[in-house]
Amino acid sequence: MLALDSNTQQRDHAAWIHNAIQLMMDNADLSMKDLSAIAVSAGPGSYTGLRVGMASAKGLSYALQIPMISINTLGIMANAAIANWSNKDDIKDYLFVPMIDARRMEVFTAIYDLQLKNILAPQAMVLEEDSFNVWLKDYRLIFFGNGHEKCRNLIIHENARFQDITFSASDMISPAYSNFQAKNFADLAYTEPFYTKAFYSPAKKV
Repeated sequence: MLALDSNTQQRDHAAWIHNAIQLMMDNADLSMKDLSAIAVSAGPGSYTGLRVGMASAKGLSYALQIPMISINTLGIMANAAIANWSNKDDIKDYLFVPMIDARRMEVFTAIYDLQLKNILAPQAMVLEEDSFNVWLKDYRLIFFGNGHEKCRNLIIHENARFQDITFSASDMISPAYSNFQAKNFADLAYTEPFYTKAFYSPAKKV
């Protein structure tokens, strides 16, 4: 990794992202022509952040005439969990369950194995006590992400583990490079953010 920058202010993404990219390129003594592909986190996540990120990635890919790689955010989180799992001896015994808070008792979630294969496809889920019983009876599941706190007092099972795991854009490097080698590129015309569910606004209609 040559450079990393981040922004947690959701309403500032559009004004921040292109300046941040240019600054990182300058600091790494690289030009945009040195890039071979653009990788973007496709979601789920913040609607605004996903739209800004996808539009920026598409614009750069089109302007530079290089491929774009679209990666599910939950897969990026799972990759971070696997890479940072402290007990490497028993990692093969786990399935990884990233969770993104979607308000109330709902989360965006999926289940991955050690090879990042989808065991449960990314989806929006309203959590219940038995939501993961099918897998918990045969596997140990590690729940993580900013939505996993909702599970701690709800899913009580000897095979359930809960852990705080941080992740960043740097955790895209490995899956992005694998996709690049496999030439698994996104279609610039038709690729959209993975919103998972329709946008909802509480604003009253006029």
